[in-house]
Amino acid sequence: MFKGLWNSRWRRSEDPLRAALGNLEREVMDVVWQTDETTVREVQAVLPRRVAYTTVMTTLDRLFKKGFVSRSRAGRAFVYRASRTRQQTEAAVASGFVSGLFSGSAAMPILSNLVDAVGSQDDGVDLLNALEEMVRDKRRRMEQDSLATHRDQADKKA
Repeated sequence: MFKGLWNSRWRRSEDPLRAALGNLEREVMDVVWQTDETTVREVQAVLPRRVAYTTVMTTLDRLFKKGFVSRSRAGRAFVYRASRTRQQTEAAVASGFVSGLFSGSAAMPILSNLVDAVGSQDDGVDLLNALEEMVRDKRRRMEQDSLATHRDQADKKA
């Protein structure tokens, strides 16, 4: 029905950062995640393809402005560090993406499609069972939080 709406960048990607970062940004972040701290020149030297120094510098500056890296001065150069681990970054990107999907009137159709997509996988039954358990755990935590909030409010009144 919507042929071409979801290009291959969004479908079947093994890299959750693919939708959030461009190719060069991901390559640069891979280098940054492999080191405690690094400079533009060091990143440029280990990239899998030849990239101009100024392009790497601009890319690191964009990643800094987006909050993916932090930087500090070391003489005339900046030293860059990852703001979060790769796993933390992937989780934050996925969380933001999913939160955006479920805000507004599209929440129910998206939820329905999610269940259908999970169920159609080779290990769909196992995934649906895991999803069901996650829903139960979340519901329990929400109920506990609600009870704690009501207790706190009652204690303040007393």
